[in-house]
Amino acid sequence: MISTINTSMGAREWVMLVALSILWGGSFFFVGIAVADLPPLTIVLLRVGIAAIALWSIALVMGLRPPKSLGVLAAFLGMGLLNNVIPFVLIVWGQTQIASGLASILNAATPIFTVVVASMLLPDERAKPLKILGVVIGFTGVVVMIGLPAIDGDNSLLAQLAIIAATVSYAFAGVYGRRFKAMAINPIITAAGQVTASALVLAPIVLIIDGPLDFAVPSMGTWRAIVGLAVLSTAVAYVLYFKILESAGATNLLLVTLLVPVSAILLGLLFLNESLEAVHFVGMALIALGLSAIDGRLWQRRMIAKA
Repeated sequence: MISTINTSMGAREWVMLVALSILWGGSFFFVGIAVADLPPLTIVLLRVGIAAIALWSIALVMGLRPPKSLGVLAAFLGMGLLNNVIPFVLIVWGQTQIASGLASILNAATPIFTVVVASMLLPDERAKPLKILGVVIGFTGVVVMIGLPAIDGDNSLLAQLAIIAATVSYAFAGVYGRRFKAMAINPIITAAGQVTASALVLAPIVLIIDGPLDFAVPSMGTWRAIVGLAVLSTAVAYVLYFKILESAGATNLLLVTLLVPVSAILLGLLFLNESLEAVHFVGMALIALGLSAIDGRLWQRRMIAKA
C-alpha cells in the first residue's frame, strides 16, 4: 500500500529541494573529473560503495538498525536498480561522450517522464491539464536539445539517449520509492539500503568488465572527486531525496532536476573549461517552461491576476 502525500511543497521542502539540486549538480562536476582516470562502472561502484559505508556509519551512531524483513530488503534492491545502478551507469557512460552541462540539461527531463509514470501508477498524483501542457513543452525542449544530431547520426546521439533513458529510470524510481513511507522506514536507512543493494549488484559486474582497481592510477584530484561524489552527491543527497519524497511525492521531488543544470553548468564552466551552444540554452529554457507548468503555481497566479 502506498500512503498519500501533500501535493504542494512548503518552505522546508523547497529549501531541501534547492540543497538537493546543488548536491546533484555537483555530481556532474565530480564525474567530469573522475572519468579522466577511471572507467564508468568503477566510478559508479565507488560512488555507491563509499556512500553505503558513510550512511551505515551515520545510522549506527544514531542508534538505527537495518531491517531484517525480506520484503524491505527486496524493496531496497528494486530501488537500488531503478535509482542507482541503471541511471548511474547510463549517465556516467554518457559523460564520457558529452559535456557534463549538456548531460545535466538532458537529465532535467526527469519530471516530464515522472508526470507520465506517476499519473499511471499513483492515484494522488494524477496529471492535470496544466501538467500535460508541461509535458508537451518539456518534450519539445528535449527534442531541441538533441536537435539535428538525431537526423545526421552524430556520434554523441547514443550518449544523449542514454541520459534520457536514465531519466525514465529515475521516474519509475520516484514512484517505486513512495512505498518506503508506508513501511515507516527512516530515510537514512532507506538511503543506506538502496546504495548497499546497488553496490552488491555492481561489484561482480565491475570485476568482470573493468577488473580490479589499480589504486595507484587515479590522481589525488580524482580521489577527492570520488569522495565528494559518494559522500555529498550520494549519501547526503539521498537522505534529502527520501525526506522530500516522503512528504511531497514523486512529481514534486523530481522538479529538482530543473535546478540541477544551473549548478552543474557553473561548475563545468568554472573548473572543466566546458562550453555550451546556444541551442542547449534554448532547450533548457523550454524544459524550464515545461517544468513551471508541471509545478503550476506561477501559471495559476497569473490566471488569477488576469481574472
